[in-house]
Amino acid sequence: MNDLNLNQRDEIIMDKRAIFTLSFIIPVFIMILIFIQRGIFPFGDESFLRTDMYHQYAPFFSEFKYKLSNGGSLLYSWDLGMGINFSALYAYYLASPLNWLIILCPQKYVIEFMTYMIVAKIGLSGLSFTYYLSKHTSGNKAGILFFGIFYALSGYMAAYSWNIMWLDCIILFPIVCLGIERLVKTGKGLLYTLLLGLCILSNYYISIMICLFMVIYFISLNVMDTENNWRKFTIASFRFVVYSLLAGGLSALVLLPEIYALKLTASGDFDFPSTFNSYFSIFDMIARHMGNVKVEIGLDHWPNIFCGVGIFLFVVLYILNRKISKKEKTVYISLLVFFLAGFSINVLNYIWHGLHYPNSLPARQSFIYIFLVLFICAKAYDNLSANTTKDLGLAFGISMIYILLAQKIVNNEDFHFAVFYGAMIFISIYAMLMYLHMEKRISKTYLFLITLAIVVIESSVNMSVTSVTTISRSNYINDNADVRALLKKLPMDDFYRIDKVDRKTKDDGAWLNFKSVSIFSSTANASLTELFEKLGNEASTNAYSITGETPLLDMLFAVRYAIYNGESRNTNISYVDISGNSYLYENLYTLPLGYMVDERFSDDWNLNLGDPIDVQNDLAAVYGLPDIFEQIETIKESTSVNFQTDIDGEYYAYVTNPSIDEVEFSYGDGDVKKSFKNLKRHYILELGTLEGEKNGRFVSTDDKDESIDARVYRVNYDSLKKLYYILNKNPLYLSKISDSYLSGNVHAVENTTLFTSIPYDEGWSVYVDGKKAEKIKLLDAFIGLKLEKGQHEIEFKYVSSGIIEGAVISAVSLALLLLICLVKKVIEDGGIKFKKKEVIEDDEFEELDIEDSDEDEEDDEETVENTNENIPVNADTSTAGGKGVVELLTKNYNPETDENINDEDLK
Repeated sequence: MNDLNLNQRDEIIMDKRAIFTLSFIIPVFIMILIFIQRGIFPFGDESFLRTDMYHQYAPFFSEFKYKLSNGGSLLYSWDLGMGINFSALYAYYLASPLNWLIILCPQKYVIEFMTYMIVAKIGLSGLSFTYYLSKHTSGNKAGILFFGIFYALSGYMAAYSWNIMWLDCIILFPIVCLGIERLVKTGKGLLYTLLLGLCILSNYYISIMICLFMVIYFISLNVMDTENNWRKFTIASFRFVVYSLLAGGLSALVLLPEIYALKLTASGDFDFPSTFNSYFSIFDMIARHMGNVKVEIGLDHWPNIFCGVGIFLFVVLYILNRKISKKEKTVYISLLVFFLAGFSINVLNYIWHGLHYPNSLPARQSFIYIFLVLFICAKAYDNLSANTTKDLGLAFGISMIYILLAQKIVNNEDFHFAVFYGAMIFISIYAMLMYLHMEKRISKTYLFLITLAIVVIESSVNMSVTSVTTISRSNYINDNADVRALLKKLPMDDFYRIDKVDRKTKDDGAWLNFKSVSIFSSTANASLTELFEKLGNEASTNAYSITGETPLLDMLFAVRYAIYNGESRNTNISYVDISGNSYLYENLYTLPLGYMVDERFSDDWNLNLGDPIDVQNDLAAVYGLPDIFEQIETIKESTSVNFQTDIDGEYYAYVTNPSIDEVEFSYGDGDVKKSFKNLKRHYILELGTLEGEKNGRFVSTDDKDESIDARVYRVNYDSLKKLYYILNKNPLYLSKISDSYLSGNVHAVENTTLFTSIPYDEGWSVYVDGKKAEKIKLLDAFIGLKLEKGQHEIEFKYVSSGIIEGAVISAVSLALLLLICLVKKVIEDGGIKFKKKEVIEDDEFEELDIEDSDEDEEDDEETVENTNENIPVNADTSTAGGKGVVELLTKNYNPETDENINDEDLK
């Protein structure tokens, strides 16, 4: 026994607090070093804005910060998409409780808040997983730190660390797993309920995958229970269902508005695949465990699963380990194979991603697979004494043979030849270090430090090579101060929208906090997307934009001001002010947020003519006016379209070829050139102010050689002005304007319709003269009102659909959870006595993660001593007769065998 204590003291080279501290600090330190090397602000002028972080997250964080600082409503925002349900956007992108710290951050450092919050969350991920492993390994083994580092700096993090809205779930996931293990073993569900509820609240989308895994993991834990007691399984299943529902209920306040909003998006439909097919082989997928493999964030389905090449050795050692039960090995290896199949098989891929195929960013559930791989590797490490050097040699040989075969077989451009050589070098180093450990040829302290250095090198090199791309920070923010200076000079007591012509993103309105038309978000309204495409504005699955705007659309949608990055030559707009290189202009013919229209506008205007210019001209036609867009003669050649301007004016064009995606426009002597991309989104091309009697030319710049067909138009401002005066006869005059409330008055000369450019949303309630009125949908996208003749007071009030119901469900769920905890406390304190069955002796069942071995007495003693630190299983919960729902949820199976799991732990 003294020898055992000596070995344990040698193993404990630091206490748990030091291990946890390093598991946080080391990933953070590695990321900071990479930032310094990349020159990321404040270490240079670069910024870690990547993909959706550039286009979406930075603007949304800016809008969130602006609302918190200025007392804006978190229910609605006018700064995106003509008006959106902000509570839904918050639930999808911003719901992490940590994001509220942004209120302490100056507006100009929103990018840095996001960037270094990502760094902190990467560190917290390492801490979370290390803490989880500390509950499943014997003693204070410092080696669990290695696996925590690889979890924090995995291939998943390399690919998706910029996706800040997912990271809370990556942090919480190991603790949720700890919670369900305690639920299965002891019946205690508080930790599981609170952490799963926090996961769902933080990001419902990734939580879909976590919830799916919880079902699978619950079954797996019960399969590994050696008793196979159906009564106990039924009770455990009941508890699991109740606590899972309570977790969902706790997050309902945030979740329900999101569900209502997503029904209105282009992602609201489901199309379950009718056939099975596979994207690639398991052999090819396993190769992506090697370091420095290019991450996949595009439309291919490759998972990003690097978590250290040492896993090749440890997985084999895990399988060969004599101390780990065969049942456990079967379950965990089966889970790994199931996940690999889920990456490759289309139907499983569809289910894992919430009954949708991901639009890029593939295998979003792969962090769960990485968790499982690292867990079984940590189990192998914890029980390494049960492996022999012969086992190590076999693991080393299998690993090397696989890598050599992969170099020959795997044909993928993501793999540089150095990937295979690097993998063999690191595997050789890890194998040598394990051999020295087994043979006790070196001090464990020195061995730990050497291994830690190798782990840090491997994880940091992979992260540096495959992640942390940058853009110029100054280019992203260079005009921000000037634009904000111009915005301050605009009237605050009127409603209008603004077009920033030189847009960085479709979400510039949120970034700079002005009322805008465009949006790029998964919560984008599908009805507006369809309308914008018909009208000739750029639109796609999750976005619609003011790109393709015309003077007519600006007039209809209250776009009164425009900010240019230079002086405009358009004589039909009025100069207002200048700041730096930013010029502010006013559109003189802009309608207000609401105006009276007759049946010609709502019933006779044909939106389904195909050509968006024809659609816009049709509105003038129904009012008996000439075309607003007058077509100019063009000459079509094999690969180009040519035309000559007749007079000075504003010119537009529309490319009718559905297969053309990019064109270049040149004008005059070639001094003016513009490139237009993404033409498959069917938007109108704004050519600008052109002088008369000069030549213009369109040429396709697609790689394929296709003929191009384009129509060119000049704006007839006389017709536009006449339409403006017709529609502006009886406008809505607003007296109060806020995020979620509008009030004003309007005069109806006869029984007609009030058209508003407020996107139709069930959350809006409309009151006419103090009485709630029924709103109607106009143009299949906007709110309208039928009004009787006379003067009317109009009020618009917004409350997100589902938020009240969600608040009630959350409150009830919290009350039920507290009630269960209270009854449990009363029972445990002896207030209620239940008859107990005879306590099962320890040797009558086996723990899930440690199987008693007959190898030697020392191993037996270690197993018994550390049984409470390993994966939990159910203990007997039989009682005399049925005790009701509360007893099922609160009574432990066998409290006397669970001394290490108590209320203090749960706190």
